[in-house]
Amino acid sequence: MAAAARACVGTPFRTHGRVPGRGLDCVGLVAHVGRSLGLSAHDETGYGLTGNGARLEAGLARAGLVPVAPGQARVGDVLLFDLGRGLLHLAIRSEHGIIHAHRGLGRVAEHRLDGEWQAALTAAWRFPQEMVAGTAGAVKTGEARHG
Repeated sequence: MAAAARACVGTPFRTHGRVPGRGLDCVGLVAHVGRSLGLSAHDETGYGLTGNGARLEAGLARAGLVPVAPGQARVGDVLLFDLGRGLLHLAIRSEHGIIHAHRGLGRVAEHRLDGEWQAALTAAWRFPQEMVAGTAGAVKTGEARHG
């Protein structure tokens, strides 16, 4: 999962973006990682820049992800951050921190999970093991925010 997300680093930020190399937002990055695992049944669209946590959580559940305690998050898990003022943000946990499409950075980036990001971490989800096991070594990349 982290490898699929890392392949998107440098992709420009684009609200509602779904095309690696051309434009992604934070939900689009997670959707791309899901597609690389063969999950294509659900992709949340039509959301605003300020989030509805219940809607976001329901979308992740419909996509087949399972909740885990934020303190138990591991590489490849999807992390939810509350950035304040109603802004919710998704990222993929990596060996080095997080990979995310961030509006303020203007692109998909990877950086460490420092104290400020740790304080904003509110939830985590995991792709089910049977999905992950069935795709080992078969990560697909595309052409090459909300937060």
